[in-house]
Amino acid sequence: MGSSSLGLLVHAFPTPRGRLHATGVWGAFVSAGIAASPVLSGALPGWRLVYVLLGAATLLVAAVASRVLTESRSPRGGRPDLPGAAAFGAATVALIAALTLGRDGWLRAPVGLLLLASVALLGLFVVIERRVATPMIDLSLLRNPAFLASSTGGLVTGLAVIGLFSFLPTVLQKSLGMSPMATAWLFLLWSGLSFVVALQARRLAGRVPTRVQLALGFALHAAGVLTLLGAVNAGSWHRMLPGLVVAGIGSGLLNAALPLLAVESVPAARAAMGSGAQQTLRYVGSCAGVALTIAIVTGTGGGLAQGTDVAMAVSAGLAILGAVGVLGALGVARAATAARSLATAGSRGRN
Repeated sequence: MGSSSLGLLVHAFPTPRGRLHATGVWGAFVSAGIAASPVLSGALPGWRLVYVLLGAATLLVAAVASRVLTESRSPRGGRPDLPGAAAFGAATVALIAALTLGRDGWLRAPVGLLLLASVALLGLFVVIERRVATPMIDLSLLRNPAFLASSTGGLVTGLAVIGLFSFLPTVLQKSLGMSPMATAWLFLLWSGLSFVVALQARRLAGRVPTRVQLALGFALHAAGVLTLLGAVNAGSWHRMLPGLVVAGIGSGLLNAALPLLAVESVPAARAAMGSGAQQTLRYVGSCAGVALTIAIVTGTGGGLAQGTDVAMAVSAGLAILGAVGVLGALGVARAATAARSLATAGSRGRN
């Protein structure tokens, strides 16, 4: 849904200004969903009703979309890359299974075998993508710094942001005795700020490049998470408020920059491929991030508070690496542009 919806946005808003506004609203509503779902779920009498309402809402959106949206198609056509999707999906399952089993010991044979299987399946995926006529991912895009920044941004967001903040409410419920509804309202500060910032981030267009905005989002997430260090051990939810504010602002910048970068990093005809790569890596990172966070928290050996601090430090470190990587890709892109300009000027001078 994430990849197809962004592809439809590019088709519906062909101008750069239109895409800027549309992707900003798209990213803001991602934040809105994250903000609203815990509160609404906590207010419902049972977990089964959550899935009933989600299913009904999905059917309603599908019915409306089929009537009001114009279908967009790739000019290249072709069949779905089912072998590539199967290989990548199996590699992801093997990786998540290895991270999950690693909580009981990283040196056990099943963990190692699953990691090896994941690497082998990723290798198979690359071979398939090189040979099929219409690959799931055009590997030539990996030579594009903007595409690399977009894909890396999605992966690191899943690993560092979603992975940690998906598990923190459970930590607070166990350590501070907070109810699910209380933790939902507390984390509404983080997700609600993310929604507001994502809506307003379009005002940065023209002044702050998208990749710089993405790097700033990672840096603010890291700063906010480092501010949260020691909060669980302090035993007070008030101690978490400053960190949630800073991290929420960072998350809003991320949710605004990621969809815009996804569609900017590829030709318009391949917008769904660009967004599909980013969204896939984002959710792969989320799955791996949650498993990694749980493994760190439960495997540290110093108790829940100490394990949570270690997980926060890892999340901050990953976010900093993401910021450096995105800025590095920006530097490579600028150097390549400068080199092409010099080559063009030299060619004109000789003529």
